[in-house]
Amino acid sequence: MVIRIVNHSKNPLPAYETAGSAGMDIRASLDEPMVLKPLERALIPTGLYIELPVGFEAQIRPRSGLAINRGITVLNTPGTIDADYRGEIKIILINLSSDNFVVNSGERIAQMIISSHERAEWDEVDDLIETQRGAGGFGHTGTF
Repeated sequence: MVIRIVNHSKNPLPAYETAGSAGMDIRASLDEPMVLKPLERALIPTGLYIELPVGFEAQIRPRSGLAINRGITVLNTPGTIDADYRGEIKIILINLSSDNFVVNSGERIAQMIISSHERAEWDEVDDLIETQRGAGGFGHTGTF
C-alpha cells in the first residue's frame, strides 16, 4: 500500500524499525525541546500530513520502551486518524512518571499503525441471541 504524505518536519518519514514491526515510529517536530512535568500532558507536533484511502485509519499508539523506561505514554490510546483528515498529525503525550521528561525534536515518541476497518449498519431488534457467556464481563471468568 502506498500512502501520500507531506513532511514539513526535518525528520525522516515514519518507518518500520524491523522487518516484523507492525507500527512505524513517528517523531516529534519541535523548534526547541519541550519539558513534560510529572502528570503533565502536551500536544506534540510531528510536521506530518497524510492522505489515507477510504476504509483505512492510522492508529497512534505508545512506544513500549518510553512507557516502561520513562513513564511516557499516549493519552488517547489508540488515537485514530480518519481517512478524511488532512491536518497535521499531533501526538498527545502524558508523563506518568515522577520525573521531568524532555521531548527533543526528532525523538521517536509514538508508533503509527495503518489498519483497514469496516463500516457497520445497525439492525435494531428486541433481543439478542443467547451465548454461554451472556452478560458476564469485567473479570467474570476469574483472575487466573
